[in-house]
Amino acid sequence: MKATARISHKIIAGDDEIKRQISRWKLLSKRIVFTNGCFDILHAGHLDLLSKAAMLGDILVVGLNSDASVRRLKGAERPVNDEDFRARLLSHLQMVDAVVVFGEDTPLELIRMVKPDVLVKGGDYRAEDVVGYSDVIDGGGHVEIIPLVEGLSTSALIERIRSL
Repeated sequence: MKATARISHKIIAGDDEIKRQISRWKLLSKRIVFTNGCFDILHAGHLDLLSKAAMLGDILVVGLNSDASVRRLKGAERPVNDEDFRARLLSHLQMVDAVVVFGEDTPLELIRMVKPDVLVKGGDYRAEDVVGYSDVIDGGGHVEIIPLVEGLSTSALIERIRSL
């Protein structure tokens, strides 16, 4: 239980707390990397993306879709795991420095608040199509696309489980 309490400080809630923490990191000249997703059933593809994203800077901030947001994007049967569980799981990963749950369908407002130096998405996107692309580029940052690990997706995993 103590380990969880020590790691849960990585889960940041509320605009004021997010702004305070980002300001601290920026004052320390930390290079901030941001990525986002549902991370419904954490798998090796997610770990690959997160570890590669973390290597692009000093601080990795993960925007996590809320349960309501996941349902709107993925359907009524999702998420499989609730946002508290998903946030705690991500917060336990060594390469993740902060987890922020957002309720909108896109993380645009969160990206504008974080003002990352690097915005990262998986290989199923083109850099120009990534939400927040213009904001990050205009702020002097850049967008990185990390190739997907072939055959690994939460939807494919769910389908495989259903077929058993």
